[in-house]
Amino acid sequence: MLRFYNGKTLTMAEGCAVTEDEVWVDGDRIAYVGPAPEVLPAFERQIDLRGGLLMPGFKNAHAHSGMTFCRSLADDVPLKPWLFEQIFPLEARLTPERVRALTRLAFLEYLSGGVTAAFDMYYFRPALADCAAEDGFRFVLCGSNGPAEQVEREYVELNARSPLVTLIPGIHAEYTTSLDDIKIVAETVRRHRAPFFTHISETRAEVEGCRERHGMTPTELFDSLGLFDYGGGGYHCCYLTEHDVEIFQKRGLSVVSCPASNAKLASGIAPLKRYRDAGLNLALGTDGPSSNNALDMFREMYLASVLQKLLLDDAVGLDALEVLRAATVGGAIAMGLPDCDVLAPGKQADLTVIDLDRPSMRPIINVPKNLVYSGARDCVRLTMVAGKVLYEDGEYYLADSAERIVAEAERATREIIENQ
Repeated sequence: MLRFYNGKTLTMAEGCAVTEDEVWVDGDRIAYVGPAPEVLPAFERQIDLRGGLLMPGFKNAHAHSGMTFCRSLADDVPLKPWLFEQIFPLEARLTPERVRALTRLAFLEYLSGGVTAAFDMYYFRPALADCAAEDGFRFVLCGSNGPAEQVEREYVELNARSPLVTLIPGIHAEYTTSLDDIKIVAETVRRHRAPFFTHISETRAEVEGCRERHGMTPTELFDSLGLFDYGGGGYHCCYLTEHDVEIFQKRGLSVVSCPASNAKLASGIAPLKRYRDAGLNLALGTDGPSSNNALDMFREMYLASVLQKLLLDDAVGLDALEVLRAATVGGAIAMGLPDCDVLAPGKQADLTVIDLDRPSMRPIINVPKNLVYSGARDCVRLTMVAGKVLYEDGEYYLADSAERIVAEAERATREIIENQ
């Protein structure tokens, strides 16, 4: 058993109250949260927080992790030409081995930023599942493509591969997927009563194009096909109509906002306060490291908060504490990880330690709001997934060294972009 003590604890179980409780971890689960008893049991390791903050790990609820190869390669371009003219041609040169190497580079960035799980949509999902299981990172995969038999087989096999990996059916978007292929995914959704996720209403052009093709918004189309019968949600959601929001309410769908990516591509600002007021679950994601270009949940929290103020012309906007909840608890809900949302006995030990001695975290007046408004990834001291420390004080504890992971990602990048 492992003990975290001598610090502050933000469990997120009852809002954003900060306590001085200890947290004990037994195996992959949290065993105890509370004050130190007079008599302590034997521990394999005791971690002195030195006044730091222990909290649930951040959940990156939308990413294309393997796109690390095109970080800063295709910038300052609107979404459609960025995607079709610059990204898709390069992605045609991807292989399972290259995507695996590039995704592991993203793991380094996630872990050093306090991220304990990511909701990833990318190619070669079996390879992604294997590298996540090997490194001990929690990965929720999203996507389905190919013949019906292949979609069904992948869903069953990947959901049985590792306790750290799950697959949720999804498609990239309505405008990149044929109606026949969408219906194939709908069959797997119905058969397994599974949730469904996809990019939805990221731009005005996407919504208008779907209306021209199908006479419905993307949300209306997917709902008419039964894809949302068992929950799920959408990524981006900048332009949901009132009827779309009603569908999200009725189906219990989550909104995953990616403020940095949407700002960089000039796609828009998702009206998160409006969605919150409608009772929708909010989560945050980074999108990929080409349209962002970082995988940094601190930056997403800050932008999610301040952009709402600009959108509403109201400094109140969406309270920072609700944004913090979206980056942790809301992400766990969206990703189907009910045991990874808060720090409580029986929950998964997916957590991070924040150094409160960093200048950006001082003075200690309101720690949760500091996380949103002045926190940064250099405040992260430790990240644990399923009871295993994967990052601590600049060191990684993965299947390979950080140096080898970076070198392999660099090699894969050269192979993709040279002689294009």
